[in-house]
Amino acid sequence: MGMKKLQWALALAVLSATGCTSTPSAGAEPTVAPSTSVAVARVCAKPAAGPAKAPAGAVTVDPAKAGDLAAKTKSSPAHTTFWLRPGTHRLDPDRYAQVIPKEGNRYLGAPGAVLDGGKKNQYAFGGSARDVTIRYLTVQGFVAPHDEGVVNHDSADGWVIEHATIQHNSGAGLMAGARQQVRASCLRGNGQYGMNAYKGKGRITGLVVEGNEIAGNNTGDWERRRPGCGCTGGVKFWAVDGADVRGNWVHDNRGAGLWADTNNNDFRIEDNVLEANDGAALIYETSYNAVIRNNTIRRNNWVEGRKAADRGDTFPFATVYLSESGGEPRVRARTDRIEISRNVLENNWSGITLWENADRFCNSPANTSSGDCTLLVRDTDRCARPAIATAPLYADCRWKTQRVDIHHNRFVLDTSVVKCAAKCGRMALLANYGTYPDWSPYQGERVAEAITRKQHNRWHDNVYAGPWTFVAHDPSQELDPAQWQGPPYQQDAGSTFRAGDGG
Repeated sequence: MGMKKLQWALALAVLSATGCTSTPSAGAEPTVAPSTSVAVARVCAKPAAGPAKAPAGAVTVDPAKAGDLAAKTKSSPAHTTFWLRPGTHRLDPDRYAQVIPKEGNRYLGAPGAVLDGGKKNQYAFGGSARDVTIRYLTVQGFVAPHDEGVVNHDSADGWVIEHATIQHNSGAGLMAGARQQVRASCLRGNGQYGMNAYKGKGRITGLVVEGNEIAGNNTGDWERRRPGCGCTGGVKFWAVDGADVRGNWVHDNRGAGLWADTNNNDFRIEDNVLEANDGAALIYETSYNAVIRNNTIRRNNWVEGRKAADRGDTFPFATVYLSESGGEPRVRARTDRIEISRNVLENNWSGITLWENADRFCNSPANTSSGDCTLLVRDTDRCARPAIATAPLYADCRWKTQRVDIHHNRFVLDTSVVKCAAKCGRMALLANYGTYPDWSPYQGERVAEAITRKQHNRWHDNVYAGPWTFVAHDPSQELDPAQWQGPPYQQDAGSTFRAGDGG
């Protein structure tokens, strides 16, 4: 059997196993359901142990002496290695008694080494020193304020966090700077975020988040305390340019699992397991250019999706939610589109929603990213009438959901597992009717027409199992698969559908 025929036969076997037995047309590549064998990064249960003895030349830190770590850091030169003995280390009992590393310092925890803030210290490690490394250390019990973080509080560049456990802190467990690497660490049970990738000035470049377990964050339930704040989840990314987020286990967070919000660009989100988050597994909002592939995404959005349904909200709240985000060739990245491919989405509350708010653009009062404009306009003040109604500002003053390519994914829904009767199995491609402000050039159905038919958003070659429906153009248009595939939408060419509950 030739290679082409062998691939076709294997693909048909996979489709038959899922109950999707449509035969590909002559000469066409068959739709192949992706594998569900993505490894799970079970870091928190079995953290890696640090060195049992102090490395040569290291400064030893004694847990019996409160403040020893900060004091020895202050008295030692840059590029010093510190080894924290087994036991619970504490800082001086002042909220600003944090460790201020020097450039190139390394902090290594022995087995059982814990740095505990005792619910008195706000921050563990801060300052602007570059290239600091923290390994094999548990950091817990710090009380950072809302929107602030415990480790790398000042978002310094080049930090490496490996084999660390950052848990049970207020605020964010970890902040991020440029070129930061967070690997094989446990970020769990923090009050707001596991990590808040935010830098007050400039953009964060070259961020790596790999092989971590990010679980149970937002214990403070901030969306309830400040409705609509958009300030919660496993990880929040702001103005990050170039991020590799791979091989993580992001689960059981209150709110979203991963949330990229406002002018992020060039993300690769791959080989992750995103599961049992109360809200969406992934939100990509007012951002650009990403590859989202080979992820296992299951049992997400049950809490927030059900709440929306119970209050009668007809919006298709989804597990993967793209809001005013798309591919933009003029913004430099490793891709010029958003590609969502070879993922398994299983028993989530709904699937993928591509949305664009017609009233959200630069200088609009409806722009919740207050003060921010697109990456295509340097002077936000230019986005005003009458100039905004003419080229190029008409196109460039608005974040657009465009050039999104959704293919070779497997979507499975068993309503008996999700425990829902309706509105939990939707895909969507839509916008609202533009109304606001009164000088907006995007009023009426202009944006709904653009996102649906003119901005190169495309589903194709996917596998569906279960009672899926499709929302197109606006929330009132709910379609069955035949209507979704037919004119005028013509989506999901080459895809296969099995009605009823998936399995």
